[in-house]
Amino acid sequence: MTLEPVHIKEMHDLVSRIDSCLKKEDPESDDNDSVSDILGLLKELRYDGKIILKAIGKVKRGRASIERMTGSKDPFNICYACDSGSTTAKTFDNGLYVDFCHCAMTSTPTNLDTHNMRTIVAATYTASQKVAISTIPEWEYFDSGAGRKKIIRIQPGTLNKKVNDMLHDIALYLCESEHILWMRERMEDGSFFIMDGPIYPKRLMYWMVVPSEDIQVRTDPHCTKIMQNYIDIMDHHMEKRRPLVGFVKNPEDMQVMQALKKQEKELDLPWLLDAQFFKNALSPERAGMKGSDSRKYIMYSNWFMQPNQFYEKMLNATSPLVRDKLNHKFPAEDYALAFFMVLVPSMNTIFKIESPYGLVKDEEMRNLITRKVLYDIALNGIPRTLAKADSLAKIQISEKRLIIDRFRNSRIDTTYNDTRWGETDER
Repeated sequence: MTLEPVHIKEMHDLVSRIDSCLKKEDPESDDNDSVSDILGLLKELRYDGKIILKAIGKVKRGRASIERMTGSKDPFNICYACDSGSTTAKTFDNGLYVDFCHCAMTSTPTNLDTHNMRTIVAATYTASQKVAISTIPEWEYFDSGAGRKKIIRIQPGTLNKKVNDMLHDIALYLCESEHILWMRERMEDGSFFIMDGPIYPKRLMYWMVVPSEDIQVRTDPHCTKIMQNYIDIMDHHMEKRRPLVGFVKNPEDMQVMQALKKQEKELDLPWLLDAQFFKNALSPERAGMKGSDSRKYIMYSNWFMQPNQFYEKMLNATSPLVRDKLNHKFPAEDYALAFFMVLVPSMNTIFKIESPYGLVKDEEMRNLITRKVLYDIALNGIPRTLAKADSLAKIQISEKRLIIDRFRNSRIDTTYNDTRWGETDER
């Protein structure tokens, strides 16, 4: 036991002191007008002559009755979702870094042939030029062709910091994008596709743009391949007019708040994350709902187009077109990121729903995607097909150990915290 009742009591005292600082002095006062004013600024938000955010249609706060949504018909007969599991990057005391990623796609209604198809990527890195790693340049197939695997190596000198994070991203996004492209012709016309998380590999895109001697992924062919893959995915869906969204469960973007603070210096903005602001702006209290009534609805925003975002001190495109040599079928603007926010008061959770602008610039398509997302959230919280994909792709802790323990010539590099806390159940 570490905390006694006396310790808890004193912490409660500290909570009361902090919490009292945030109490409204006038119960009747509200900052609704100021939030509405800020929402108005989002009609078109610019910085340094470039558009950061632009509303598609009117800026609005909408609400959908959960009862009515669940009583309606699913707008799509077939839904697909893709997700991946990872061992997370592991470090060995001989300098080897490795991350295994495993990707699966699910469908509703269930299609076992679709569920059976798997892609596995092992991404490796070592700083030594002398260490030879047997890569697999072409896919090796197994399980009667239902699965495929490969080993890739990031060249020495490419990563001098954030090695675990970058190796994980490369393994994850190569595995996911390759699996989606492998499965794209199996997805039926008239279906709906959900990607787990953002539609683009944002951290990789960041390091592809920002010059760095420590992280030189802009020169890595695997990263260029990843960027091209995401363009190919968007091309396929825009060409076939097949709806695609990225379902971001834990949005961490700061772009809107950063732009507002740079552009509107007189505003006193308490929020760091965009999600914090939208959660406040979409709260049911602002629509006059209180208590149990607020749990009967889902709140949502209009769609926004975000053509540019901050990369250090510069602005650049939000699409994979960060490399001039990449091939694309549509105008550059069509690959720009578009999104809308959804607040679920019963869960006190906000989601960000992303899609390429080339799809949602069409009002009919935009409304169809919005209705489908709200339907899925009303029915299950997290879309059922996406939850199935998460369950199918996840690598359990026990399975991670079985994989890593197979290394005989490399010993895992542990720290005191590993010994103290043990392994957590990460994706």
